Amino acid sequence: MSDEEVVDLVQEVRVELEEIDASDLSEHSARFEVLHEKLQTSLKSIDNL
Repeated sequence: MSDEEVVDLVQEVRVELEEIDASDLSEHSARFEVLHEKLQTSLKSIDNL
């Protein structure tokens, strides 16, 4: 993962966290789960797993 891709990912995560914060509480769990999966996938690509 290039430096630019890492910066893009961090920005995407920040935006998503802000959107989750602004969303209805009942949506948080599902949205955090999606974000968690995205982060896991990114970490796996970094580790080449």
